[in-house]
Amino acid sequence: MSEDANKTAVLKPVKMPFCLSRRQILQSSFSLAAATSLNGWGSIGSYASSSGSNSESAASGSVNPQLVPSGPLTVSSLTVTTLPAGSIGPAFAGLSYEKAALQWSFFEAANVVGISLFQGLGTSVLRLGGSSVDQSVWTPNGAGRTYLQVAPSDVASLAAFIRATGWQCLYGINLGGAATGATTPALAAAEVAYAVEQFGSSLLGIEIGNEPDAYGDPGSFFPGNWSLADYLALWGQFRSAILASTPGVAITGPAASYNVSTWTIPFGQAVAPGITLLTQHYYRASGQAPTSTAELLVTPDTALVAELSVLRAGATGIGVPYRMAECNSFYAGGASGVSNSYASSLWVIDFLFNCAQAGSVGTNLHGGGNGPGYTPIADWNGVVVDARPEYYGILFFTLAGPGTLYATQLSAGSLNVTAYAVKAPTGDLNLVIVNKDPIQNLQLTVQLPRSAISASLVEMTQLSAGAAGPDLTAIQGVTIQGAGVILGSTFTAGAAYVLITSGSQLNCYVPALSAVLIQIVPGPTLVSAYVEGKGGATTIVLGGTLQFTAYGNYSDGSVASLPDAYGNTVTLWNTSNHAVAKISTLGHATALSLGPVNIEATIGTLSASPCAVTVIAAST
Repeated sequence: MSEDANKTAVLKPVKMPFCLSRRQILQSSFSLAAATSLNGWGSIGSYASSSGSNSESAASGSVNPQLVPSGPLTVSSLTVTTLPAGSIGPAFAGLSYEKAALQWSFFEAANVVGISLFQGLGTSVLRLGGSSVDQSVWTPNGAGRTYLQVAPSDVASLAAFIRATGWQCLYGINLGGAATGATTPALAAAEVAYAVEQFGSSLLGIEIGNEPDAYGDPGSFFPGNWSLADYLALWGQFRSAILASTPGVAITGPAASYNVSTWTIPFGQAVAPGITLLTQHYYRASGQAPTSTAELLVTPDTALVAELSVLRAGATGIGVPYRMAECNSFYAGGASGVSNSYASSLWVIDFLFNCAQAGSVGTNLHGGGNGPGYTPIADWNGVVVDARPEYYGILFFTLAGPGTLYATQLSAGSLNVTAYAVKAPTGDLNLVIVNKDPIQNLQLTVQLPRSAISASLVEMTQLSAGAAGPDLTAIQGVTIQGAGVILGSTFTAGAAYVLITSGSQLNCYVPALSAVLIQIVPGPTLVSAYVEGKGGATTIVLGGTLQFTAYGNYSDGSVASLPDAYGNTVTLWNTSNHAVAKISTLGHATALSLGPVNIEATIGTLSASPCAVTVIAAST
């Protein structure tokens, strides 16, 4: 389902990405404004250039609050749990390009614009393959930059590009060409040996062939005469030759187009542990179908969820991780005006989170070229001309991870809204809410699993000149917190909105056709607690009283009296001997008879160290 995006002379239907505009954009190194802790509902808002009410701003006292969005509001709620629901690991959101792209100057160390756009997505993986991989022939004496030839200079340039980005490469090798003798196991082994030499530690692995489950299709390499057994035999010959030449190089596969249950999983079962990564491709539907609309793209994809479930179970049984090594919106070049539209910005966020929730170790969004369809980065003959709406969605996703996914419970009626929670390695909590409804804004109350010190919000939206609001089909005007990426400069978003927090609850708005990222700094964790009498007293005179206070010890080394600023409070005061002393719900003890007694406090499920006191007789 993939091919060279700048040429059409390939064996399969073309998936040619398209350039949306000449608006220049570049790498992202996101900066957020500092957030403060406030109480109650504040004014929060829509897109930067839309009109909204700020009537509550003065009352809230917030610096840079959101405006109330224009249009109807739907009251909704989100509860964030601490139940693990997957993870986003390093190098999760990657890219995929045709091997035929080596003929252009994109993949070279001098392409500083392309390198910076890659770096803007963090450290990840470039997969080089597509349909053209099975037509690209290793040519040891080639001049380089020749269509469907792979010369040493091409591989060296690609490796230099990858090293400059800090990424790794999943490198594809021609297998289908064996049908005509265009390639052989020996040629493949020689190419891999050179690639290993050039990439070093930047090589993630080798992918042998592309979408081999379709090799038996009419017009393909082995029409009407192809089976999984045939593939395993041919693949095994290439793998053996490669390992004989370059022992220890990582081999992946099968890079199947569909057929998860009948091809991908059986392949993995047959060759494990001979592979380090199980790879699969995914596109929702044909870009040529009239039903492949922007509205369809942003609706929940039950077929994807089902396929990921099968992949997860299969990969777990095999004992290898799996990666969606080629994917995008619609195959056959994408759907013009859809795959390159704002709909792709919102779609890709959900797609990436769906994959992470299902245990995938990563994805590679296919692209390259300047055709009328999908590509995160548009280029013409290797020169970057634009970052598409899809790039913004990938960028937005990377701002939330990596980390552990938490399960969420969203109540938004029948609206097309999704919500995700990521606990970062720092302990911060990042929430992403994607509102695909074209009309309804969300008035959202968020219940957090623990109290927050501060929270800020960043919004991705779209606005065309003269428009009143975002448009799913627009191919320009996507921004993150009011800013776009400019070629030749570092991406800097506008100041984040400061949200109102109250203990473990916060409130915000999610405008129609937008995605928001809420970044939360939680309060320190209560580790232990102890009880102490006023002034350190350890005696109470019979008939007298004494005030007791519980103190908390926190994960940051601090100590504070309870209740604290993070929502922790004493839920039960008690004494070890009610005949000696009693204590009120506010920690006020009264001595009833002579003798020792422990003053006890419980904070939720945590029992504080008691204070041992003695009731003594009054002095005469």
